Amino acid sequence: MTDDPRRAPGADLPVWIDQLCEALGVDRSLVDIDRILEVSSSVAHRVARPAVPVSMFVAGLAAAGTDPATVERLLAQIVERTDAWQ
Repeated sequence: MTDDPRRAPGADLPVWIDQLCEALGVDRSLVDIDRILEVSSSVAHRVARPAVPVSMFVAGLAAAGTDPATVERLLAQIVERTDAWQ
């Protein structure tokens, strides 16, 4: 048994993401699971939990067709905005 819920039986997040990227034709190198979870946590705690999936969807739309460096800049912008959210 593992303490990491992303690797619990039936919930192996890296395998899920690998399969999802392949099925949807997404470059797996663009998906930094740990960074996305960090940004999601920031949104959840500073804005609101329901804002997480919508924020990540908007980030995904903005990142479409870009490269890893652009994806990181987009995620950094989200964190900057969550830090400034009042």
